[in-house]
Amino acid sequence: PTPQGYSSTPGGTIYSTTPGGTRIIYDRKFLLECKNSPVARTPPCCLPQIPGVTSLAQSSLVKLEELKEQNESKEATPGEKPRHAAPP
Repeated sequence: PTPQGYSSTPGGTIYSTTPGGTRIIYDRKFLLECKNSPVARTPPCCLPQIPGVTSLAQSSLVKLEELKEQNESKEATPGEKPRHAAPP
């Protein structure tokens, strides 16, 4: 495994290497500016839907729905004890 700070400098500059061996250096300021670009917020047109990679995993969606339902039921009955509460 690659060490965590392998491709960065203490100042926050991030670098990478192309397959040909050319070193590409990304300044921290440049990367932060790119984050607000409209291009960075739009997924590529032909991006495949891979659960857990390019979209939420199906199991994650099910869990989110269950949590949403639990929160809604808790809000509807505020005086009721939770079902899964640990004993005192």
